[in-house]
Amino acid sequence: MKLLITGATGLVGRAIVEISNKHGIAVNYLTTRRDKIISNENFQGFYWNPSRNEIDLACFEGVTAIINLAGASISERWTADYKNEMLYSRINSLKTLNYALGKIDTTGITSFVSASAIGIYPSSQDHLYTEEDQGVDDSFLGEVVQKWENEIDALSHFGFSVAKVRIGLVLSKDGGALPKIAKPIKSYMGTVFGNGKQWQSWVHINDLAKIFLFIVENQLEGVYNGVAPNPITHKKMVHELAKVFNVPLLLPHIPQLTMKLVLGEMSYLLYASQRVSSKKIAEEGFVFDYPNIGNALEFFYNGELKHSMG
Repeated sequence: MKLLITGATGLVGRAIVEISNKHGIAVNYLTTRRDKIISNENFQGFYWNPSRNEIDLACFEGVTAIINLAGASISERWTADYKNEMLYSRINSLKTLNYALGKIDTTGITSFVSASAIGIYPSSQDHLYTEEDQGVDDSFLGEVVQKWENEIDALSHFGFSVAKVRIGLVLSKDGGALPKIAKPIKSYMGTVFGNGKQWQSWVHINDLAKIFLFIVENQLEGVYNGVAPNPITHKKMVHELAKVFNVPLLLPHIPQLTMKLVLGEMSYLLYASQRVSSKKIAEEGFVFDYPNIGNALEFFYNGELKHSMG
């Protein structure tokens, strides 16, 4: 097996590359930075520029599966310009791949797996979402994910399996949300947003990377939720972290209006609630290494845990 990965230098991409290398799986990757191109036996970079529909077709040489993770972070302030960047970085990447695949012989490619997001599901404090749910959240993020997924579906005519992984809150010490959540708690500035009842469907970075590779290896098709089996409320997440660091939560809850003044429209991410099921991927035979928030946080903060437990 040989992979082509877009977004290989991002948080999820790095984790997939690391696991792939451990298992002797060679990786080609696409980058918009010529100075970021690395060339060695198992890790080979190629240039592309999706905003101009430019791509080095040599990137497909020997490739049997493609993992698409390209897209601007949603965790930057949502200015009008940046909202365009969030949408078109995803759409243009897929359009460029679609164009390029039409130029080559794709018979050796068996699987295409793309990132998506659980942000497509309408915010709800009581519904448990499965991949069968058709509703789309009435927010900018819901709109982005719907258009993103439509563009992924446009690749279905090539004959290889096409799958979408709707990613939840990715937990990693190397980036993403967890360090941002943990930092104020460690500094005795931790607090809960809103009433804290909003659901956070999280996933350990290692489990998420393995989900992508599992889907590739088994040539699965359709939508899969990339979340752990046991979502928790935001309040529970904050309290679990406070327990890990053995610190009290002293500050009052922060209402949504306050955060909207600070972060603008992006503050929606802090208050949206999606309780999402991972049953479908588990039924395919995937086994989570970190099904519970306790063992996930223990993995990341083992030293602090030992200290707090005396």
